[in-house]
Amino acid sequence: MTVQERVLTAWLIGRRPIDAARRAGDTIARRWRSEVGEGVISTAIAVLIMALIGLAMWRLFDSVFNDAGSNIQKNVNDIGS
Repeated sequence: MTVQERVLTAWLIGRRPIDAARRAGDTIARRWRSEVGEGVISTAIAVLIMALIGLAMWRLFDSVFNDAGSNIQKNVNDIGS
């Protein structure tokens, strides 16, 4: 086996892992590109859930203080009459 054949053989054997790594990198890049919008969608869902929780809390707060205000007004009117 000549020196050129040995160099060619070593280059071909050494190149296979690089090609495999490059193909694996392409797979990872393809997977990454397929999940590009996932963060935006998840954030939008989280914002909607938080908005619904905030709305429910506001309704509860508003009803509690309206009821408390009407009870106080009734008691003040009872005391004054």
